Amino acid sequence: MDYLQAFILAVIEGLTEFLPVSSTGHMVIASSFMGIGNDDFVKLYEVAIQLGAILAVVVLYWKKFFDFSKWQFYVKLIIAVIPALIFGKLLNDFIDEKLGDPRFIAIVLLLGGIVLLFIDRFFKKPQINNEAEISNLTAFKIGCYQVLAIVFPGLSRSAATIIGGMQQKLSRNAAAEFSFFLAVPTMCAATGYKLLNGYELLNSENVKFLLFGNVVAFIVAIIAIKSFIGFLSKHGFRIFGWYRIVIGVVILALYFSGVEMNVL
Repeated sequence: MDYLQAFILAVIEGLTEFLPVSSTGHMVIASSFMGIGNDDFVKLYEVAIQLGAILAVVVLYWKKFFDFSKWQFYVKLIIAVIPALIFGKLLNDFIDEKLGDPRFIAIVLLLGGIVLLFIDRFFKKPQINNEAEISNLTAFKIGCYQVLAIVFPGLSRSAATIIGGMQQKLSRNAAAEFSFFLAVPTMCAATGYKLLNGYELLNSENVKFLLFGNVVAFIVAIIAIKSFIGFLSKHGFRIFGWYRIVIGVVILALYFSGVEMNVL
């Protein structure tokens, strides 16, 4: 992997991590077109640059994350992340198997896209408009939806938690913002686990790649998050549904045309 390829992957991470379109599906396509070998460091890089995206959330919502007087906020995040930590560990082998199957990822992308086409019609009467109104039980239920994204690669962590939030009567904006907040402990845990298991790959050159990728992902994620909230308020999820369907079809077309798919 060279720096141009590292840049492209970091841009993809920053753009897609917080949108309901599946960063995994986009990595599949990008890796295939660039011909990047699916070696251990590439796998580590694709996970570790999530740190940059995480930092973007913390910076944009710094008042929320550093207002220690409102300890209930941290309790909700801890409660919401517990299901992902438990099932991520228990189903690790199954998840790795599905991450290696581009057909599975493409089908999940397609099905998730169809759901997003109609999601705005399903939940028309939200009752919760901000994080402070979310109960601990509601936070836990949203966390259970996040498990679906872990078990079904291609679903999108963002899509699963936003849909879960709206099912729990959160407004579109409130669901999206809580999805951002929940990403911080979830992605910190995933990145930390990956770095802990791949620390032997962290030579001086690879560390430079990781620093570079995280800076790029951070900048792009800030732009993506701010743009997404504004777009969501005006237009809803329908366009993301169509977009997911197109991406799913592209992955299937690449796979059945014999293109080698370098999955995560």
